[in-house]
Amino acid sequence: MEEVVDIPVEPQLKTKKTRDSLLAYTIRRAWQSVVTVFIVITVVFLLMRLLPMEGYFGDDFDRLDQVQRDLILDRLGLLDPWYVQLGNFYAGLLRGDLGESIKYRQRIPVIEIVIPKVPVSMRFGLTAVFLSLTLGLTMGVLAARDKNRLIDKSVTGFIVFVSAVPAVVYLLFIQLYATQWFNLPILYNPRNPMSWILPALSMSLSGTAGYAMWIRRFMVDELNKDYIKLARAKGLPNTRIMFHHVLRNAFVPMAQYLPTTLLFTIAGSLFIESLYSIPGMGGLLIDAISLQDNPLVQLLVLIYSSIGVFGLFAGDILMAAIDPRIKLIGKGGSR
Repeated sequence: MEEVVDIPVEPQLKTKKTRDSLLAYTIRRAWQSVVTVFIVITVVFLLMRLLPMEGYFGDDFDRLDQVQRDLILDRLGLLDPWYVQLGNFYAGLLRGDLGESIKYRQRIPVIEIVIPKVPVSMRFGLTAVFLSLTLGLTMGVLAARDKNRLIDKSVTGFIVFVSAVPAVVYLLFIQLYATQWFNLPILYNPRNPMSWILPALSMSLSGTAGYAMWIRRFMVDELNKDYIKLARAKGLPNTRIMFHHVLRNAFVPMAQYLPTTLLFTIAGSLFIESLYSIPGMGGLLIDAISLQDNPLVQLLVLIYSSIGVFGLFAGDILMAAIDPRIKLIGKGGSR
């Protein structure tokens, strides 16, 4: 009589079901992200059309009569109904035609203005992300390991200071006094690497405090769980418990925020790039808004909104992919 062997099909079915759920969730979140970007761009487009028309003429407004003003506005397509302007904008977007600058650099395609700014913002952004992750995770781990001791209180004080004090206050303080104390340049100079230190450090402070706060909080929560107590009862070294078990599990919730932080930091800081005269995308957006250069503002808002929405999308997918305990679809078909 032949022996009947049970084939363990259940784990395979479970894995396939999880994979299918992740795919369905990814498709749904991707569609939601596209709709969100569409809404943001539409709202910004319409708000820009509510600004006074005088901004399109600058100092020439008083020297032009009404006929000349109307000719300029008609050439820019600003005399058409709003829905016609919006349709023309999206039609051009689908063709890859994002328009020409009307004030910042007249008659120059806005894409040619933005492209040279991207490497500058990316260079500072990647440096800031590296500093934020390295310093923030180190501070958070040390604070969680030595809870209620001097290092924990120092890290907590740093987090509270960065979170509570307006960024403009401590960033101006760093620029004014750190340049004197450490003999560093006060403004960015592409030919002087020393002038890159303060902007990159300033750009990383908020991320450092955020990572330190969250990793400390999640690690403290993990340390109080039963499986950690069991590991200690078995005699596992404290270092192995902290890094192999606690840190790995505490890092899962942070995965949701990593892509957003990374992408936004790479895209450049609006205030810091202006503060240090860095020719990146952040400072360009402020200049474009002040000049009321609609096509340039629309492109930059499209970039920043896409970065923000894609960062949230990537964070959700990353967290769902690395933690199988997360249930992607619950009652009502929502996570």
